[in-house]
Amino acid sequence: MLKYVKHHLENIVGVEIYPIISFLIFFLFFIAVLIWLIRVDKQHINKLKNIPFE
Repeated sequence: MLKYVKHHLENIVGVEIYPIISFLIFFLFFIAVLIWLIRVDKQHINKLKNIPFE
């Protein structure tokens, strides 16, 4: 099955850019979450933390 998929992917022009784009989206998403976590107000975190108990 993998050999079949690999053969078809090798025939697509420009397919080598897809893993790079996927990695960039993944990396930028987690950088954005990290920045948000650093900048978020501690009261907001406490509100979110207590939601399951309400």
